[in-house]
Amino acid sequence: MKIIVDHTSMQPIYEQIVEQIKKQILQGTLQEGAPLDSVRMLAKDLKVSALTVKKAYDALEEEQLIATVHGKGSFVLGVNPSLLAEDTVVTAVVTGAVVFEETCSNVPPKSSTPSSPPCIRNSP
Repeated sequence: MKIIVDHTSMQPIYEQIVEQIKKQILQGTLQEGAPLDSVRMLAKDLKVSALTVKKAYDALEEEQLIATVHGKGSFVLGVNPSLLAEDTVVTAVVTGAVVFEETCSNVPPKSSTPSSPPCIRNSP
């Protein structure tokens, strides 16, 4: 697992670790079921506190990207499809290829386009 920590960055180190591991999971570099380095090993490799790595792993576990089994280690979980969708939308926004999609009770899904009028909802 390749992680680069920038000690001069204003971004907290644990967030840098989370961001890079999350990116590797979403890109498929880290496959489902793959073991992550132990907290102590990664801390030693990155020359950071074990508490910093533990905080990063806890954040990844909260996002349901990894699971930690006491005495066994941390493992990559299956990627949540909504995370892939979020990643795709963010990428689309960055590249300028945003696809507009809107659903209303009186309009079928995927009927709105950037040039069509917005949904009109009847007031009660």
